[in-house]
Amino acid sequence: MKKLEKNWLEWIVFVISLILVLFTLGYIVYDGATLGDTPPNIELQLGQPQPQSDRFIVPVTAKNRGDETAETVQIEVTLNSDGREEETAEFEIAFLPRHSTRRGWVTFQTDPRTAEQIKARVLGFEKP
Repeated sequence: MKKLEKNWLEWIVFVISLILVLFTLGYIVYDGATLGDTPPNIELQLGQPQPQSDRFIVPVTAKNRGDETAETVQIEVTLNSDGREEETAEFEIAFLPRHSTRRGWVTFQTDPRTAEQIKARVLGFEKP
């Protein structure tokens, strides 16, 4: 029986595949060993309001700086003028992984650019 020898292309593919598998395995081990147990720490950032048809949209960026994932993140954005609440909008982010960013938008009938204050806060979230 004749022994088949691998050509140079097969060796290159084998070496590249081996490097990728070892790198992936190493990353998984490193990530698991350095994983903290900090609960979700969600920070919100509001973007510039933009007119759209008969309403105004405000972009909201949510960043999870914690080491754990948050699910069903409920966010509230409120417009305040003259010390009273004018209008409130809410939205929900289904899944916010650790150390990640998600973006969403809220809509208002009132122009947020004329409000004295616009605030965003996290109402709550679940742990998966």
